[in-house]
Amino acid sequence: MVDRMDWTKLLNDGRRKSRGKAKPRKPGEQRVEHERDHDRILFSTPVRRLQDKTQVFPLEPNDSVRTRLTHSHEVANLARSIGTTLVFEHAEALGIPETLQPKRSVPALLEAIGLAHDLGNPPFGHQGEAAIQSWMLKHSTPRSPDSGSFGIFDGAGAELTKAQQLDFLKFEGNAQAFRLLTRLQVINDNFGLDMTYAFLAALMKYPVPSDKADKTSQARKKFNFFQSERDIAVEVWEETGLGEGIRHPLTFIMEACDDIAYSVVDIEDAAKKGFLSLYDLLAYLEHEAGEDELVRDLCASARERDKKYRDLSLSAGELDDISMQMLRVRAIGALVPAVTKAFVQHKDAILSGTFNNDLLAVSDGRVLWKALKEFAKAHVYRHRSVLEVELKGHQTIHALMDMFWQAIRDRSDENDLASKRPPYSQYVYNRISENYRRIAEDSDNSMPIRYRELQLITDMISGMSDSYAITLRRELERLRG
Repeated sequence: MVDRMDWTKLLNDGRRKSRGKAKPRKPGEQRVEHERDHDRILFSTPVRRLQDKTQVFPLEPNDSVRTRLTHSHEVANLARSIGTTLVFEHAEALGIPETLQPKRSVPALLEAIGLAHDLGNPPFGHQGEAAIQSWMLKHSTPRSPDSGSFGIFDGAGAELTKAQQLDFLKFEGNAQAFRLLTRLQVINDNFGLDMTYAFLAALMKYPVPSDKADKTSQARKKFNFFQSERDIAVEVWEETGLGEGIRHPLTFIMEACDDIAYSVVDIEDAAKKGFLSLYDLLAYLEHEAGEDELVRDLCASARERDKKYRDLSLSAGELDDISMQMLRVRAIGALVPAVTKAFVQHKDAILSGTFNNDLLAVSDGRVLWKALKEFAKAHVYRHRSVLEVELKGHQTIHALMDMFWQAIRDRSDENDLASKRPPYSQYVYNRISENYRRIAEDSDNSMPIRYRELQLITDMISGMSDSYAITLRRELERLRG
């Protein structure tokens, strides 16, 4: 809990870590700083990689099915839309002063964090996170008492703190996104993409380190920064008036938009793949949540439209496709204003740091949202074809981590990551992105050597796209012979 948050600090006038060192704004530059945040993200390499990262269906050949990139654009769009409504209709109620240019800053900031929220996710969706975590757990202890092999937290790893170990055992894509934007995307300084403090604060869904995660708290269910970026997180809180475990108010909106996007459009994508039909969804909603007025109206409207479309002599596939599209439009059209209303209704708890729930869970759309999530869990995420490709992704990540770990460890000087390696290990090590290696090898890097070794692996794996991971695995295994 904090004193009522101050929007002046929350938006922070667009201040950045490099302020005072940056070049003066060019003549004719009219963008506010949070619009520049969005544009920096949009043109960055990690965003382009999202086009070949899994949303739900890994390695999907159908280009009309969403990738992590299209999902991120949709989240950004929904977030900006809610932000626009808030500043034009509710700014006074929320206490946002006009001097902050909220009509441009708030929608732009929400659009930026919506676009960036999944940048740290490894390939193959959440299965990629699970694969990294399971590899770390598997290698955290010796294979057997007589093997003579050491676990990653033995030997040089024994000096790692509990929090440093948990950074890897509980590896988190949200924390990787924070690291990516503040540390890894180096241009010509040490500020990463040099995002505003407000952006970095709002990006943190879980503003705690790995050892402070707590599943009973909405803001602590996971974690959002590694020990290597702890100082940056503390600086962000100081600049925005926040603190450990206290979310930026706009984070709740980004989270809700993410929930809307995947709970609605993942079902639409499954229908495109032929896993289910509109009628399967309507039957489920009417049976499980038909007493809810919003659900009842949505289903009635969908059946009425479907009946009209049948008069157009469409094929069965086209009929189902257009009917599902319109259901998606109406579902999002119901959930977005529900989130906006919930944010305004709960503004006092949100601005005092005491709100501990999903906005959707306390909104008028909660029944619809929960029903859609349960339907997707049962009929989309557990589909055999999804699980089969996820397994392939899991195996690919483990194989790559094995090869990278061997190459990182196989060097002449234990304390010098850049020291000489045998030819194959040197080749594999050099396949790690140069900027990742430069940061790990930097003499000013204060993290323990074992921490830097492990972070080289997670940095590299997280930066891969699905197809690149599979291709690289084949290449390295072929050269190994």
